[in-house]
Amino acid sequence: MFKKKNGSTLRRPLRKWGLLFLGPITAAFAIGFIWPFIQGIYLSFCKFQLISDAKLDGFNNYIAAFSDATFLHAFWYTALFAIVSLVLINVLAFAVAYALTQGIKGSNLFRTVFFMPNLIGGIVLGYIWSMIFDGILSHFGTSIVLNSTFGFWGLIILMCWQQIGYMMIIYIAGLQSIPEDMIEAAKIDGATKWQTLTRVIIPNVMPSITICTFLSLTNGFKLFDQNLALTGGLPIVMQEGGSVVKQTEMLALNIYNTFYGSSTAARGTAQAKAVIFFVLVAGLGLAQLAYTRRKEVQQ
Repeated sequence: MFKKKNGSTLRRPLRKWGLLFLGPITAAFAIGFIWPFIQGIYLSFCKFQLISDAKLDGFNNYIAAFSDATFLHAFWYTALFAIVSLVLINVLAFAVAYALTQGIKGSNLFRTVFFMPNLIGGIVLGYIWSMIFDGILSHFGTSIVLNSTFGFWGLIILMCWQQIGYMMIIYIAGLQSIPEDMIEAAKIDGATKWQTLTRVIIPNVMPSITICTFLSLTNGFKLFDQNLALTGGLPIVMQEGGSVVKQTEMLALNIYNTFYGSSTAARGTAQAKAVIFFVLVAGLGLAQLAYTRRKEVQQ
């Protein structure tokens, strides 16, 4: 420890060590995220098959993206999926967390069981649930890839099964942080369980609601692995003009199929879709954070 004559600590050596450790992290972040992100924005304005032969093409890629019927369908399908999954995941996760914080026997075991699906990879989950759904639906002469309604709710069930346990842990942490004297004061004042829940517990759990809503909203829009493994976007519908629309294809899978499709000339369009996708998810996420944070109360 270095000290001046007046006893104050010399912080300059510590700052040097801090820069030494932050340097590699900053460099890795710049190389692994910032540079590819900037390059991706540039390529979205180019026509290319390989990065080395990229040529500026103006806004044609963005015009093609917004004119693509498959992209527009994937957008509305993803938006509907994100809203439904957001509501179901958070309502069910909060209900499970609330039940497990009421002192029931075996609550720790239940927490472990509910959390375990989150440890399984999305591709594996998709194939597991694909076999489960097809085993059930085969008795009715259909399959999850033959009916878009079954495909949609199959993705919802899979997403809920994987995410509820993770959100439950966050809600449990929020519930356990509520001061006991606040709950006791509500009981003394004659508040019912419903009034205590809606007027005391939920307002104090708003930080957890903010986090869980953000995660479930962004995860719903970014879903890829499960979509690829469970339905692959099927079934398909031929529209007027010859375009083929995959009924259960979400945004991330649509971008992937556009980039690695049969036409390498569409890679610039796929890159433009990726930029639009980023702006959409980032904008919605930040708007949701700003809105829900205003609802938080200070304990």
